[in-house]
Amino acid sequence: MKSFYHYLLKYRHPKPKDSISGFANQAYEDHSFPKTSTDYHEISSYLELNVDYLDTMATFDEAWEKYEAEVHGK
Repeated sequence: MKSFYHYLLKYRHPKPKDSISGFANQAYEDHSFPKTSTDYHEISSYLELNVDYLDTMATFDEAWEKYEAEVHGK
């Protein structure tokens, strides 16, 4: 199963087009990001407690919804 991190990397872009591509770029640079996790709560807690590169958790939630739809068919 593809981890959220590996899914998110498909949105990396040299010039971020939107908040998700900006998030993907920052997550790529974050060496402590939980790269193998597929758990919403683990990733959400990590982001809330350890990072300052997300302006709003809504960006993560939007990316997570896309991940769920594309990877898990939900």
